[in-house]
Amino acid sequence: MGDMRRVSVGIVGASGYGGVQLIRLLMDHPGVELAYLGGESSAGKPFADLYPHLGHIVRQQIEAVDPEVIASRCEVVFLSLPNGLACQIAPVLIEKGCKVLDLSADYRFTNLETYTTWYGKERNDRTIASKAVYGLPELYRDRIADSQLIGCPGCYPTASLLALSPLLKQGLIVPETAIIDAKSGTSGGGRQAKVNMLLAEADNSLGAYGVARHRHTPEIEQICSDLAGHEVTVQFTPHLIPMVRGILATVYATLRDPGLVGEDLTTIYSAFYRNSPWVTICDRGVYPQTKWACGSNLCYIGIEVDPRTGRAIVMSAIDNLIKGQAGQALQCLNIMMGWDETLGLPKLGFYP
Repeated sequence: MGDMRRVSVGIVGASGYGGVQLIRLLMDHPGVELAYLGGESSAGKPFADLYPHLGHIVRQQIEAVDPEVIASRCEVVFLSLPNGLACQIAPVLIEKGCKVLDLSADYRFTNLETYTTWYGKERNDRTIASKAVYGLPELYRDRIADSQLIGCPGCYPTASLLALSPLLKQGLIVPETAIIDAKSGTSGGGRQAKVNMLLAEADNSLGAYGVARHRHTPEIEQICSDLAGHEVTVQFTPHLIPMVRGILATVYATLRDPGLVGEDLTTIYSAFYRNSPWVTICDRGVYPQTKWACGSNLCYIGIEVDPRTGRAIVMSAIDNLIKGQAGQALQCLNIMMGWDETLGLPKLGFYP
């Protein structure tokens, strides 16, 4: 890969956890050159002011967000912005020929009415939005390869959908019975100060939030419906767990064929993900832990069948900031550029 042409890349919203994670990954990637860091709140500051631990490597300043300037300098742009901002910038970048990877919710929905219902923002970029591809490579690799605009999935949907997809695609479960019980570390809430994220509030405590109304629900349902071939609703409950990184999603669903056993599902999952280098199916009786995935782009999946209840129980563990966000975006870029899907991404985390 030594003679690889480097592609100029920009990050808008470089100051958040997603942005800083992306920078760390791009620094290790042989195919890219960081040409622009942008953000409104920190414009004019050296990046090292926000993240001193990267000061010896990233010497750039954070610049004001001007789509014209960005497009003139970058072939690829990652938008790591709060929901509702990417849709104002992306159309200009797309028009100028940039490849755009949006890490917010703005381009995850095929139906913009769904977006407006759950995110409360009216949209007028329908034409551009209709071209966006949902950036879950394990399901939509071919579409991603041909796309100029990627709506990168949320962290919960990534863990949940990787656990559920084989069951839905093969028609193995009664879709309406799917229940997703998920837990996330506090970095999923971003870097902004929030009372519920204070150490004194979050530590030694575990609680659910967004019950029956979390914004990732329609996103999960959209892809489940696509896989099942009809409208599917799922029950999704997220919880905040007092650690920094990681998501564990435990999925319960009633099997159509009560005769299926754990070995059958393990075989089915291994076949479904045989061309997915970032999904690891655990051996029977082995259930994934978030620490295994921490710092890597891997998703670990453990599978069990309860013959008493006729349910499949599937557990999936990811690092919410890597496979759940920045790493997955970079995985999509690799596919868009025709590079190896594993290029420049961490294959193993730090353990313990």
